[in-house]
Amino acid sequence: MAIELDRARIAQLIEEQTALLNSRTVKSKAMYVHASEHLSGGVASSYQGRDPWPIYIDSGSGDRITDVDGNEYYDFHNGFGSMVQGHAHPAIGEALAKRYPLGTHFAAATEDVIDVADELARRWGLPKWRFTNSGSESTMDAIRIARAYTGRDTVMKIFGSYHGHHDTVMVSIGVEYDKIGDRDNLASLPYGGGIPQSTVDMTIAVPFNDAEAMERRIVRLDAEGRKPACVIMEAAMMNLGVVLPEPGYLEAVRDITTRHGIVLIFDEVKTGLAIAAGGATEKFGVTPDMVTLAKVLGGGLPSGAIGGSAEVMSVVEDHTVYQVGTYNGNPLSMAAAKASLLEVLTPAAYERLGELNDRIVAGCQAVIEKYDLPGYAVGIGSKGCVTFSTEKIVDYETFKNAQDVELCDLAWLWNMNHGIFMTPGREEEWTLSVVHSDEAIDAYVRVFDELAAALTA
Repeated sequence: MAIELDRARIAQLIEEQTALLNSRTVKSKAMYVHASEHLSGGVASSYQGRDPWPIYIDSGSGDRITDVDGNEYYDFHNGFGSMVQGHAHPAIGEALAKRYPLGTHFAAATEDVIDVADELARRWGLPKWRFTNSGSESTMDAIRIARAYTGRDTVMKIFGSYHGHHDTVMVSIGVEYDKIGDRDNLASLPYGGGIPQSTVDMTIAVPFNDAEAMERRIVRLDAEGRKPACVIMEAAMMNLGVVLPEPGYLEAVRDITTRHGIVLIFDEVKTGLAIAAGGATEKFGVTPDMVTLAKVLGGGLPSGAIGGSAEVMSVVEDHTVYQVGTYNGNPLSMAAAKASLLEVLTPAAYERLGELNDRIVAGCQAVIEKYDLPGYAVGIGSKGCVTFSTEKIVDYETFKNAQDVELCDLAWLWNMNHGIFMTPGREEEWTLSVVHSDEAIDAYVRVFDELAAALTA
């Protein structure tokens, strides 16, 4: 049985650690004042912000980064999961150095585009590919292709899943659970302002790990003349920490979408190349009609991709859908992607990632058991997290109702003050790289042990 944590002690530690982090990042504070003059909020993306100021990074090499105050961290953030290769990997650097003198952009195809598409087709078993510049572009274009292929408009997604920042998928993500309605009739709710209600109404959310609820909603929508064009989903949810599919769930979803003539899109922006060579599609053995990639693909450069069956992608090849973008398949991004795929993210690299994740999960679980903390450790491939909940998280409902928000906030502050750079908030997780050492993993576990000791003192 987990112990009942002292809430006053958690509040005290949060106050102390916040003050400590602020005192250690005074140059970031000064940079924020300067940045805010012309950079809205002082950052390039809302997800980079922090109150009272963001942490600005100076450099990174291998499994470490250094902020502008000179604080060095083991990097378990890794660019929101993008840098599985590690920072400044020499193979990627060499590929970019060779490519740069040959020209950086043509808005025309180069040979590397072909080689990257060939390798992705081999890894995913999907024959047709196109490139984009981000995960948001990938999911946006995939949905458009699915709509054109089916001739239908409605989109179905998993409640609580994030699929990028275009309007169609900025629906039913981060809201209080008591606002979303019945499990069999979940509400469509906008994620922030500026999203047209008409767009929100065309996106229908269903719970994760509940194939029966998905099919019941599809049947009702079909009766209303609103059968979905596609189901877009992560095979493993990666923005609620890590939530794995229950046995048989993905197979059931594949069967349901096939029987109802709905395009199944696996959003592998976070899982693709991160949890296996062929992402969640390989890991779980279920092949979708389409897959979307980004993050890890570019080896640190902006890049995304869409893979699909010949049937679904036919609407691109016959020019029904204009899948376009000036920087799609940019030579530098493709050179980095090719080097990453062929020289860095090798079978041996994935074996090593598995060993490292086993080590960190086992270490964190041992700390949880040593101190009887409310929580559990979970990991897959290069991804994992400590979930501060005595109840297993299987979907958004259990996530909202069970996880300890204050403890998550404290864990982030404690890590940052003890040399562990982490993604903020309870939604995110660690990402390992192929260059992480055993020492880095042991440091993470040691810092977690120190936090647990402070909590229970």
